[in-house]
Amino acid sequence: MPVDVEKLKALKRPQGLPFRINKIGHVVLNCSDLQRSVEFYTQVLGFQVSDVYPEDMVPGGMVFMRCATDHHGVALVGSLKEASPNIELNHFAFEVGTLDEVIRARDHLKKHKVPIDFEGRRRAGVQIAVEFRDPDGHRLEIYWGLDQVGSDGHVRPPSEWKWAHSIEDAIRDPVRGQDTTLADPSLLKR
Repeated sequence: MPVDVEKLKALKRPQGLPFRINKIGHVVLNCSDLQRSVEFYTQVLGFQVSDVYPEDMVPGGMVFMRCATDHHGVALVGSLKEASPNIELNHFAFEVGTLDEVIRARDHLKKHKVPIDFEGRRRAGVQIAVEFRDPDGHRLEIYWGLDQVGSDGHVRPPSEWKWAHSIEDAIRDPVRGQDTTLADPSLLKR
């Protein structure tokens, strides 16, 4: 099908969406040699390592790296066993400004029958998120509350990570310093 440039340019953000994406938050890439890739991102591009998952947490291991104050801007997973031109990208993440927006985004996705792969809180970075896929199967995440890393380089220790398998669980059991008070508490009753 040929690309209709004018039709694509005419597409606009609909009025009344219940959330607004602020930025692309982080990218997670699969790689074939984790050591080599981390050396490239740190030594060539200047990223800092924030946290590392050993192979018993994530097959192949996983390294979280930052280029600014977000806990991670790029993460690498050492799971690429053989060369493949099509599976290097693990997911894109989009930051929203409030926890309420994560809930509204989840509800909006469900309304549009988009299957949810995960909702709640992962470990390193402790953001509260909803994860899903686009029509081509690309993994996407909408999140709020990613840990910020100051100039001292201090990151939250693994002993303070709390896995939560729903947004409601993440709200009921926040991590230290994460205010999960909703502006609109009725969002939890829907």
